[in-house]
Amino acid sequence: MHGRCQRGPSWWQGKFRGCGYRFTVPRMAILDVLNITSGHLSAEDIYMNVHKDYPNVGLTTVYRTLELLVQMELVVRSDFGDGRARYELNQGPKGERHHHHHLVCTNCGRVIDYTDFIKDEIELLQRTEKGLSKKYNFKIDSHIIQFYGLCEKCRRKGK
Repeated sequence: MHGRCQRGPSWWQGKFRGCGYRFTVPRMAILDVLNITSGHLSAEDIYMNVHKDYPNVGLTTVYRTLELLVQMELVVRSDFGDGRARYELNQGPKGERHHHHHLVCTNCGRVIDYTDFIKDEIELLQRTEKGLSKKYNFKIDSHIIQFYGLCEKCRRKGK
């Protein structure tokens, strides 16, 4: 085994087999990069990290693999308004979602993961999902919420 890739958590292999896919080296390497990164990476960022240890893995393979990982719900794709999709891990070993929202600065592009929900926010989201489900006869599996504005640093610069 080269570099820093560690074959990831063993449940990844089970998830792939359960979905009828092979757990290949490129898939493992991409998941490892996302697993050790707390940020929101573009396909190009992921490619550059994977390419260091696995030079035979091309950018096209990274794009195709990311699409598969999104379909499998292992990875979530986000768009923060800059024209580039960003990726991050979405699921833990027991299928639990890494649920959070984003605060996106429209000036500098900073993205803050927001996870410390208060009881009122959780209740509001549950009521909203229930209402939308009923109104449109639609089963909601998940949601992504992004708030856009100015971060503290950019607000201070603007004063």
